[in-house]
Amino acid sequence: MNQNTIALRWVTIFVCLSLSCFAETQPHSSQACNGLSELKLSNVKSISVEEIVNGEFQSPFSKTILALPPFCRVAVLSAPAKSSNIHIEVWLPEHTWNGRLLGTGNGGGAGRISYGPLAAGIERGFATANTDLGTAPDANQVIGFPDRWTDFGHRATHEMTRIAKAIIANYYGEPAKRSYFSGCSTGGQQGLSEAEHYPADYDGIIAGAPANNRTHLHSEFLWNYQAAHQVAGKSMLPPDRIAFVTRSILAACVGKDGGAPDDGFLTDPRSCKFKLASLPICSADGEANCVSREQLATLERIYAGPTNPRTEGRIYAPLPFGTESSNLGLTYQEDSSQLPKQQFYPFLWAFGADWNPMKFNFDRDEDRVDQKLAPLLNANSSDLTVFEKDGGRLIMFTGTADPIVPFPDTIAFYERVIAFERQQSMSMDSADALVRTQQFFRYYLVPGMGHCSGGPGLNNFGQGISLHDNDLLFKLENWVEHGVAPDQLLASGSRYGSSHAIIQRNLCPYPELPTYGGGDAKLETSFRCISHPRGDVPVPAAWYLH
Repeated sequence: MNQNTIALRWVTIFVCLSLSCFAETQPHSSQACNGLSELKLSNVKSISVEEIVNGEFQSPFSKTILALPPFCRVAVLSAPAKSSNIHIEVWLPEHTWNGRLLGTGNGGGAGRISYGPLAAGIERGFATANTDLGTAPDANQVIGFPDRWTDFGHRATHEMTRIAKAIIANYYGEPAKRSYFSGCSTGGQQGLSEAEHYPADYDGIIAGAPANNRTHLHSEFLWNYQAAHQVAGKSMLPPDRIAFVTRSILAACVGKDGGAPDDGFLTDPRSCKFKLASLPICSADGEANCVSREQLATLERIYAGPTNPRTEGRIYAPLPFGTESSNLGLTYQEDSSQLPKQQFYPFLWAFGADWNPMKFNFDRDEDRVDQKLAPLLNANSSDLTVFEKDGGRLIMFTGTADPIVPFPDTIAFYERVIAFERQQSMSMDSADALVRTQQFFRYYLVPGMGHCSGGPGLNNFGQGISLHDNDLLFKLENWVEHGVAPDQLLASGSRYGSSHAIIQRNLCPYPELPTYGGGDAKLETSFRCISHPRGDVPVPAAWYLH
């Protein structure tokens, strides 16, 4: 090797070291991965590691995940409190790391690692983390373990984040330059809990359909369940009658709420003033396109929403019109084989395994649930000052056809944040407070979307973690790292919930909604973002927001 060649190599090495290009292109060794098992971290009981180099990962709960980049899989058991049992996984791309941490959310009562977001995150180049929220093997089985209730409410996500940051710094030899969180439903609750309880954990958060008003959300499930079971064998609505109710509501309100006249969903259910009493009453069993008197009573109770029978104080928002036939809608919420085992775990925590859902009293029993669980589970605080001052950025969304986390409660939360911002300056009016809030926190109401995705209308605007560079996570990164706030978001879906009528519209930052102005309703150019009335939703009594 001649001297010129040697000199050129040293120049190349020096330049690469200066630009950290080895860290970007060189795979980390098996030694670096295996060495993580020896890390000593507070609250951590065990760490196990596994190198995945063949691109395949066999999930314990689903089919094999394929085409993954080589990565170091780290499984952690954390116990920040005496009876805590928090499982955490951190996946570390060997040579495609983008320098960032992505915390990801779970769903329902959790109880196991959610592997889909982990895989999607490392495919995107993030070091990615997920947790079972400490409720393994099942949320119904942690009765008598209040430490695990706290873990579920907020502590497990913080532990996941703290531990993931330490593992990243050890493995890559440098800390993550930015940290992001993305989750929906329970994952949305995790995001808002982070912003409220641990505002320094993340630079940017996506909180979809957030179940942050947890105890009262589950009270709404119970309210609807009781309504459907008031008169045995008569109060429940079979799927065909639920579909008839939805058709009746849409026939009365579609095209009058800002949407196109032939939409199969509502753009703004707040403007739909449908009268349940207008539904025809069946005169005989088996008659179609009608409801029985008992079924009408069920609907009237459900659409009134949960209230305290003594004080008449509202506990939670009712289902919005147009959600009846959505996935997880009325058929699910009256089903005694599914709803209790999936959604009643907070009541089991509060009252024990022998609790009877049909005997729950929405006055004294509601207070008992709140006294025991609300401080642990609920993230209702409108004070996000620390997160805001630290430069945090937050994107929240819900669908108008979501029957699991009804958008009226999310609007009510966002309006409380705006009101808090206004309180910080006596010279600020409500419009100014909205503008100030939008500088760090933006909310999108998605016409026709169900729970997190799906539904009869717009349902895809890049809200999941994907490989393209224009999804919601990319826009959050751009906001945090380059100061470019998200504005309109191009969304697609199907006008009748089928793939044969694809539509596109721009989602608009609240309080704006895509409003039809004429022309081809399949095209986004036929809609403009126009402000709709702020608020205009049932608001929980102050007592239920403590």
